Amino acid sequence: MTESPLAERALIEQLLDSLRELPDVHAELDLSEPAMQAAGRLDAKIDLHVAGKSIVLLVETKKSVYPRDVRQALWQLKSQHGRYADVQHLLIAESLSPGAKELLRTERIGYFDSGGSLFLPASGVYVYIDKPAPKTLEKSIRSLFSGRRAQVLHALLVNHEEWFGVTEVAEQAQVAPSTASDVLGELERFDWLVSRGQGPSKERHLREPGALLDAWAKQLTAQRAPVLRRYFVPGLKSEALIERLGQIFDARQVAYAASYEAAAQRYAPFLSGISQVRIRLLPSTGAEMAMAELDARVVNEGTNLAVIETKSAGELLFRQNVGGVWLASPVQVYLDLLRGEGRSKEMAEHLRKERIGF
Repeated sequence: MTESPLAERALIEQLLDSLRELPDVHAELDLSEPAMQAAGRLDAKIDLHVAGKSIVLLVETKKSVYPRDVRQALWQLKSQHGRYADVQHLLIAESLSPGAKELLRTERIGYFDSGGSLFLPASGVYVYIDKPAPKTLEKSIRSLFSGRRAQVLHALLVNHEEWFGVTEVAEQAQVAPSTASDVLGELERFDWLVSRGQGPSKERHLREPGALLDAWAKQLTAQRAPVLRRYFVPGLKSEALIERLGQIFDARQVAYAASYEAAAQRYAPFLSGISQVRIRLLPSTGAEMAMAELDARVVNEGTNLAVIETKSAGELLFRQNVGGVWLASPVQVYLDLLRGEGRSKEMAEHLRKERIGF
């Protein structure tokens, strides 16, 4: 049931309106006492008539639905089966996650959300309307893959084979335990985590790292690419440039991490050569002095060095030193490449296969 009876009623009315907009469909909410007793713990019973065929819709309403919620609801929905000759279970919510929708379709359980998406796989009647997720769900998912919450995801993916507690993952991600706890709770709702133990000793394990990385990639590719500051460093080709850059930055204790093609090429060689080095750089006086020593000149074209200025050290987490050069983690490089140009997406898939492994 939703948190508010008014919200529940409005959602049911929205469902009825959507059903009545379909051709040759008549839908009525059955509020009679026998009907509600027969519906048991469910929230509504709708009599649906489609092209002369009668179907009973048994409806359960929720605020929001994720895969974990679907698994918990399945037994209850199916326990109502058999009370009517032609019955269809329908789970309706203000928001349904993509994974929840997929699981419901697999189980042939109908659904409806406030965005207007509708799935009705009744006997002799099949309706599938897929609309964009409600803004509340989009905002919630977007926030999971940004800022400090994204640092928690990064920590989980880098250590995906481990079991961990809230305090441990918070320390690795350099966030407050409350932030780590919130993110872990969200991931459990997506059914991407498994847990063991109770209370302070409770531990989790990321059982679906591939699904989490896919979801993160989907979010990033829909966003605007990061702003690049473009430079030309004279007299150095890419391989020599990244070596020289590493030496100068380390000497001045500048926090940076090479990413995109330059980093991927070191993790898992794919291209015969690269024309540009892209780095993530934490702004500082030392960084400005290092760029001057490198003789990096601001340009609009002919770029061989591009810089993404990071907002915090958290964006450089899990970097690795390879051959004297700091590289962003393979996960970060993969995500960056997906927003690159040319053959960067091919390079991303090669890196994922060869170095990330899920």
